[in-house]
Amino acid sequence: MPKKGNRKRLKFKAGDVCSESVTVADYADADPAVVKSGRVKKAVANAVEKEVKLLCGLEASQGAVEEVVSSAGSVQEDALESSDDLDPEEDGENESKAARKKKHKRRKECNESSDGYEYPVDIWEVLASYIRPEDVCRFALICRNAWTVTCTAAFWTRLYRRHYRIDADLPFRLQPDCIDRMRCLRARVIRSLFHLYEPFDLRVSKIPALPESTPTTLLNSKCLLAWYRKVPCSGTRPEALWEFNFKFLKQQGHGKNGCAKSLCAPRQYEDVHSNPDSDCYMLQVTTLNYIYTPVVMGMTLALFTINVSTDMRHHRVRLLFHDSPLQRGKKRGDQGGTLVVLDPVQSVRIMDWWHPQYPSSSDT
Repeated sequence: MPKKGNRKRLKFKAGDVCSESVTVADYADADPAVVKSGRVKKAVANAVEKEVKLLCGLEASQGAVEEVVSSAGSVQEDALESSDDLDPEEDGENESKAARKKKHKRRKECNESSDGYEYPVDIWEVLASYIRPEDVCRFALICRNAWTVTCTAAFWTRLYRRHYRIDADLPFRLQPDCIDRMRCLRARVIRSLFHLYEPFDLRVSKIPALPESTPTTLLNSKCLLAWYRKVPCSGTRPEALWEFNFKFLKQQGHGKNGCAKSLCAPRQYEDVHSNPDSDCYMLQVTTLNYIYTPVVMGMTLALFTINVSTDMRHHRVRLLFHDSPLQRGKKRGDQGGTLVVLDPVQSVRIMDWWHPQYPSSSDT
């Protein structure tokens, strides 16, 4: 095994170095047996720096030139540390050391690039007082502290008070006296904004009486309640209408491990985020006359279609229910099950839990 002390070093003289004598071999192909340190000599670095300044006219780019030279030296150092053809065993050890050093360097650079400033929660609380209701989701996605602020009761209480108006027509459960309760506070504030906040009110008013295409939101949902009522006649409508309502519970999607994918609020704010109707929808179908419907509570909706009625002036709604939900990846035919046909239909509406006309529970 040769001794490391016998290796000779390549000597450079500052006066003899010019652009012609500096080659690529001085940086990439230098022999490790000659150049032990594996770094570019100071004389070579100064000469290259001077030549670059003269050729490019970058007298003021001292930092940039030094960065280029230092990067070239680091590349040469990595190349020299990973090569030693004098001893096969030592060659393998050097290669493993060089690989570990490069991996550590990449990990260090990744950590340095991901560093940032972490502001305290107090700053996010101040900023949360100025965001619009439609920007709450964007604000919560900034960082964990911003999301934590949107989970607090103080955030939703301030949001309600900023948009509350005395002359607003609010249900009793959404009045300021009921907002002070902690349970279901977030749900009550969101419902109130669809009465108080004009952009949300316009969004609801633009929903058409009949959807342009058959919605697929309610498919494979469980019917919790079903009821009907008679709508009294008005000045523009001499005849009474019948309103059929179906409340559905959306089945939760499961991940690979069988758990539902959802972000849970902090434990101290569970009452604030509690909402019994969070995954519920209501289907409201208005017909011109009364139609007998079978009992479908507890069954799963497998088919939902909206077609043209037989008189070609109205629409027809078909609802097919089954006793069990449809398994993922399987198809179920139209045969069997309980069929509900509503014809003629004047309007069809699918309401989320935050809709002003959604029948809410006593808590929300």
